[in-house]
Order: sequence, then structure tokens, then C-alpha cells
Amino acid sequence: MSEAGQPLPLEGVRVVEFTHMVMGPTCGMILGDLGAEVIKVEPLTGDNTRKLAGSGAGFFPTFNRNKKSIAVDVKSPQGREIVLKLIGSADVFSENFKAGAMEKLGFDHASLSKLNPRLIYVAHKGFLPGPYENRTALDEVVQMMGGLAYMTGPEGRPLRAGASVNDIMGGMFGAIGALAALARRDHAVTGTGRGAEVQSALFENNVFLMAQHMMQYAVTGKPAAPMPSRISAWAVYDIFTASDGQVFLAVVSDTQWRIFCDAFGFAELKDDARLATNNMRVGARHWLMPLLRDRLAAFSVAELCRTFEAKGLPYAPINRPQDLFEDPHLLATNGMADVHIGADCSGADRAVETRTPLLPLSFDGRRLPLRHDPPQLGQQTRELLGQIGYSAGEINGLCAQGVVSAPD
Repeated sequence: MSEAGQPLPLEGVRVVEFTHMVMGPTCGMILGDLGAEVIKVEPLTGDNTRKLAGSGAGFFPTFNRNKKSIAVDVKSPQGREIVLKLIGSADVFSENFKAGAMEKLGFDHASLSKLNPRLIYVAHKGFLPGPYENRTALDEVVQMMGGLAYMTGPEGRPLRAGASVNDIMGGMFGAIGALAALARRDHAVTGTGRGAEVQSALFENNVFLMAQHMMQYAVTGKPAAPMPSRISAWAVYDIFTASDGQVFLAVVSDTQWRIFCDAFGFAELKDDARLATNNMRVGARHWLMPLLRDRLAAFSVAELCRTFEAKGLPYAPINRPQDLFEDPHLLATNGMADVHIGADCSGADRAVETRTPLLPLSFDGRRLPLRHDPPQLGQQTRELLGQIGYSAGEINGLCAQGVVSAPD
């Protein structure tokens, strides 16, 4: 239920996920944020991203909110029976393990669709079926082979993007596929009443990101240059060094050029016939940009931002990720939610109280809420087993046998 008391879009939808790392958990997080009940099936030792350090320390707390955790030994007959009972009551099953892993457990699409014909089965893979499907993929791998690293770094120095873009977007497309399959299943007029198999893949996601550059080549006959060495479509569209730091500034139309020149007293540039149009200014970048860099270096970052803001010109301070915790827009618009990160899902081995960004959309003017913190390992094991018919004594017995685990 939303803060306004209105049902969330996916209330009543149950999702069972076998996921780890980023791609699969992102799909479940999106569905959970939209209101679905998302049950994360974890091994008795927990999702291995719970304890990642370094650049992986944010994986579990970011992508596993609004979920319930059940810890089960799925290789035991009793554990497998538990999971099948959960899947029998589910609308969506989501997984992101390597090819063949689900078949070994009997949790492949063919098997589960017989158990639950209404089930939407979402598989997140490195590659869609084809020559590459058995390769081991990572975000970095597909960024290199899919052109993104080439486009991001300077000539001769391919560079991966600074976030898990394919993992996150791959999970997003998995969620979109699940929503489409739910709509097709349940449509009042054309609904089939049956589930579907949805596949999303890292490599194909990356290729989709490269589509604009592929089409640029198709249209112009010229290869797209890496972003650092590209021929800009606009004359002023770059990072400038101010007196106390750096700032991104842009002037992308002839009207903006005149406003820019007036704002900074550059009358002679405004009247220079060589700079009359954007394309002419692009051609003059070799002498225009050094001149502008020299003149703007006298201003502070704050002064440049204030002037660009007042005149409606595009600009951006160069923020670090940690700076966003105090971003005034995010704070004023409830773009983040308070979250408790338990010690068992923190790479720091301690509980953390912080804020986390919400999904970048709103419903009826409201952001989708954080309803559940990232769960403790097995936090809802007892609750979920009770829902599918196990008595308290049976649950205690399963815990004692090591089939499931639950917090004391």
C-alpha cells in the first residue's frame, strides 16, 4: 500500500526469485517497488553479495529492498518441495544463474510451467540463445565486446562505464518483459490465462545501447568516434575549469548563444559573423574553446552555476556519488528513502542507517515507497513456511535438519 493509502500497481502479484549479484535482483527490486510480494530464495549461507567488499559493497542493500528472504537447501528433497510449493502459488519466477543451473534443480521453464501454467518465467542471462549462449558474461565483458567501452574511453583506451549499466538495464528489461507477460495473461478481453517465458540478456542490452552509434554509421557511412574524441554536435558542450573547480557548461542553440554572450558581456563574440550559427561555432571550436576557457576560468563554480541557472542555460556541477545524499532536489522531492542495512547484508559487517534512491518514476505525483528494508538472511522463512502449510513444529524440525534456516 502506498503512503497515500492507494494500492500499489502490483499488489497481489507474487514473485519468487533465484537471483544474485545485480541483474536478477534488479528485476525483483523493480517489481517489489511496484508493490509485488517478492520472495528471495537464498542458500543457507546467503546470497554471496551480502558480504562483498569494495565496489560490490552496495550490491545487496541497493537491489534487495522490498523483498522477503527464505533460506533453503534447495538440493535436499524437502527443500526442493518447499520451493515448488512457493512457485505453485507465484505469478512470476525470476532467475539469473548460468545456463543449465536451473535444469539441474528441476526449476527450468518446462518443468515449472507444468506445475503452474500461469507462471511467468523470467531468465536473465549473458546472451540470448545462439552461438554465445554458453559463454560466461559479466557487465565488463559485454561492454568490451558490445562497443560501450570503446565509445566511453579515449582512442586506444577502452573504458567501462562507471556503473553496472548492463546489469541494471538487463534487470529492468526483465521486469518490463514480466509486466508485458502479466498483461497478456490477465487482459480482460485478449488474456490467454497462461504464463510465458521471458529472457533478458547483458549482451543484447549493450547492443541496444549502441544502436544510436550503429545507426549513425549506417546513415553517415562514418564510424562513430569515442565520446572523448567525438566531433561535438554543439560548439559549447564541455567541462570547464573554474577558479575553484570544474563544471559542465552547454550552449546548444543560436538563441542560447546570444543569451550566453549577453550574460557574460561577450558582445564582440555575439556580433562575430564567424560565430553566427551553431555549425559555424562548431567549426570554430579550435580557437573559440580556448578563448572561452580562458575567460570563464576567472569565475567560481558557484558563480557560473548561478548565471547559467538564472538564464536557463544547461549546466551541471561535477558531483561524486556521495554528494547525492545531500542533493537539495532529491531531498525536497522525496527521491530517497531512509533504509536500515543490517549487519548480515553489509560488507562492513555492521548495521548502517542511510538513505537510498527510489525508482525514478512517480504514480499520481508520489514516489513508490520503500516498504521493507533489505532482509536479514531467512528473515521471513517461518512466515512463508507457515503460509504454505507447515506447522511450527515442522518448521523447527526443518531448521534442526538444516533444510532451512531462520533467525532466532
